[in-house]
Amino acid sequence: MKKTSLHALSETKLAKLQTLQIGNDCAVHSIVAAIELLTEVKLDPAEIIAEINRLWWRGRFYRLAPNSGITPPMQVRLVRYLAKQHNLPVEAQRLHLTPEVLRANAEAENLASLVTIYWWFGHSPAIYYRDQPKNYNQLNGASGHTMLFAAYDPEHKSGDLSTPWGFINSWVNAGTGLFWMEDATFRKAWGMPIPRWGKNVTVIISKENGNKLETI
Repeated sequence: MKKTSLHALSETKLAKLQTLQIGNDCAVHSIVAAIELLTEVKLDPAEIIAEINRLWWRGRFYRLAPNSGITPPMQVRLVRYLAKQHNLPVEAQRLHLTPEVLRANAEAENLASLVTIYWWFGHSPAIYYRDQPKNYNQLNGASGHTMLFAAYDPEHKSGDLSTPWGFINSWVNAGTGLFWMEDATFRKAWGMPIPRWGKNVTVIISKENGNKLETI
């Protein structure tokens, strides 16, 4: 697969969309980055987090519990809620993509793709920052993590490792680079079949073009 990146932007410019998460809020930060990329509207992740925590107690569920995870179906609902609240020209849908289609999505000006990876106890997939050899994902427990797909570069390396998949990730505030994964590692973590959701689950955020919503 050839090299590509969201809106043909450089790694440095894409990295500026990153915001640092404090709790279990990677999905919120990914959604905020996607909305800013597509609409140039910058929402405050902290305000959204506080709001959806309050809404949970009122029976409106955009996360599993206050300060808990946000599943892909909930991510779709949250994007639609934010679009309505802030009058944003965006829509969301949940799809199951191949790595080839995911890479090709970066070339579409009206799309942003949120991917959620999963792993079991003791098998956290390695995620690297920029070209550094340090693994930033060394959690011991089973978990999941949502990131905004940002770039594919078959020549990118983190240390001596080939890491072609690049993501806007909520582990740094802005920063000077993206977070990267090895091909086999990403495919395995993204391709883990989850009951009811399936594998390679992707939340596609689309920007409206006039009165027509463009989709893949």
